[in-house]
Amino acid sequence: RQRQMCIRDRGYSRSPPIKKRPAMPVYSMTGYASAQHSTASNTSDSEAKTAPHSHLGLEIRSVNSRFLDLSFRLPEDLRMYEPALRDLLIAQIKRGKVEVRASIEASDANAIVDPTTRLLQRLNSVQDSIKAWLPDARALSVADVIRISAAEQTSSRDWSKVVVPLAEKAVRALISARQREGDRMAAMLLERIGQLRALASSAVPMIPKLVEQQRQRFLERWREAMALTDGSAAPEAARDRALTEATAFAIRIDVAEEIARLNSHLDELERLIKKGGEIGKRLDFLIQELHREANTLGSKSAALELTHVSVDMKVLIEQMREQVQNIE
Repeated sequence: RQRQMCIRDRGYSRSPPIKKRPAMPVYSMTGYASAQHSTASNTSDSEAKTAPHSHLGLEIRSVNSRFLDLSFRLPEDLRMYEPALRDLLIAQIKRGKVEVRASIEASDANAIVDPTTRLLQRLNSVQDSIKAWLPDARALSVADVIRISAAEQTSSRDWSKVVVPLAEKAVRALISARQREGDRMAAMLLERIGQLRALASSAVPMIPKLVEQQRQRFLERWREAMALTDGSAAPEAARDRALTEATAFAIRIDVAEEIARLNSHLDELERLIKKGGEIGKRLDFLIQELHREANTLGSKSAALELTHVSVDMKVLIEQMREQVQNIE
């Protein structure tokens, strides 16, 4: 108490308790999201009769990959926005093969638009030039002029205020989809961890029974050998040899170390899953270690029951490996 008073008098204060970090979600690398934007919602009634309406659609698909692999399929009018979209995805997504698709479509209801005078003059000039060199060339029809006018007005539209916000909306939807899938995968992994713990617990009492059975078998062979001898062999030496063989057998089939390491890996797996975040690569490494311990358990098996336990473990670990490969 005096020491505490002295510390308080000197102006020292006790360090605040370390706050436990909140658990982060587990994200899957598989997901899909889409977002759409139509210019009709931003057009006044007077403009709706003359201005063509355009529909911008954006899709993002992602599957599992060792690293972050981005690919873009954008129309020519949106090529300039690829660096901004790439920066947005890199800031939000860490792993996965991500494909971004965008499309621009003109509304059929507003396809007929009035061509501008400048466009008509330019078309007439171009047509005269072509006619001078190709007299047999077909003249432009009204439908051709309307289609060219609609395409020009659509391509000249400014998407700078639309593309990035629309992409942010799609990325948020993609992350939500990946989180929902990750939650299902985390629940499945925790369930498999519980099943592996149960199998490990069932294997522990098998070893002493096997050792005792083998010890009794060696002693019975010793008694049979003693019964066939004429008494010249030293019974104590033969018995010690039998017990030595039983001890060597017990050491050879002992899987206590493998079970301990397996439980340790399961503890780390459970901790990482509950912690969340970018845990895919660490989970993949632990799954390999689990598979190694299950193989060793099977190679040391001296009974059919222990072999069944090893096989069941391998089946569960393989199911976990398939899911872990999809975790970010």
